[in-house]
Amino acid sequence: MRVLIPLPRCDFDPTEAAVSWQILAQAGHDVVFATPDGAVAHADPVMLDGIGLDYWSRVPGLKRLKLVGLALRADRHGRAAYSALLHNAAFLGPLSHAQLRGEDFDALLLPGGHAQGMREYLESAMLQQVVAGFFDAGKPVAAVCHGVVLAARSISPRNGKSVLCGRKTTALTWSLERSAWRLSRYAGRWWDRDYYRTYREQPGEPCGYRSVQAEVTRCLARPEDFLDVPAQAPFHLRKASGLFRDTPDDSRPAFIVRDGNYLSARWPGDVHTFAQMFSTMLAEHAKNR
Repeated sequence: MRVLIPLPRCDFDPTEAAVSWQILAQAGHDVVFATPDGAVAHADPVMLDGIGLDYWSRVPGLKRLKLVGLALRADRHGRAAYSALLHNAAFLGPLSHAQLRGEDFDALLLPGGHAQGMREYLESAMLQQVVAGFFDAGKPVAAVCHGVVLAARSISPRNGKSVLCGRKTTALTWSLERSAWRLSRYAGRWWDRDYYRTYREQPGEPCGYRSVQAEVTRCLARPEDFLDVPAQAPFHLRKASGLFRDTPDDSRPAFIVRDGNYLSARWPGDVHTFAQMFSTMLAEHAKNR
């Protein structure tokens, strides 16, 4: 199947994009990338090397000494997948967002990322229209982390509501977002304390109002349609703490939500399981067409 992965010019999460591409491509799917202007996209460099996440990162000669950076950057699987992606012809020759027509693709995958370059992706009226078209056509859609925000902001012309209204979903939880924000804010990136917050609260808004979880929840039919790891879930600590990531051989840390042809996940720590499940969904969809 032909799968579209749109990206911003810069700052997308390398693990969410590259691992998803790698797993789908290995399963035989044709993955096509698109960027705002058709130029090659660039992942968030901090998530690749971890440089700039430690308190001493601006001290000459010490920036490559990493502690917080090792904990928060992409793991070895994500970095290896991104290195492979840099040699992929489709990634190096993306379409422009203006060229996108939903009928040219069978499925859609929306990666995330939290740095400021993600705003043009999340706020793109053009992409929101494309996303709504996939949902309204009943095609498989997968979204992870801030990719769920793009889906939530996409309005169906059928009813004037978010395409996620009436669906169950997960996304980057406030617990995970707040933990990473606090760690980088107080133990590392003191010169850029809001690096982990794509949007900050405006005067009078409570803390967390502009978080991914809060924004997505406001677009849903019911607050309880936003799902997090249940307290009784097996391997709850692995899933909920943010200290563990899934791998090609270990899905225990992952938490994925499927609602019909829509699949969602929280963060890079879910992405191997997320992409494998989406590949299975695509096979099911192809069989039933």
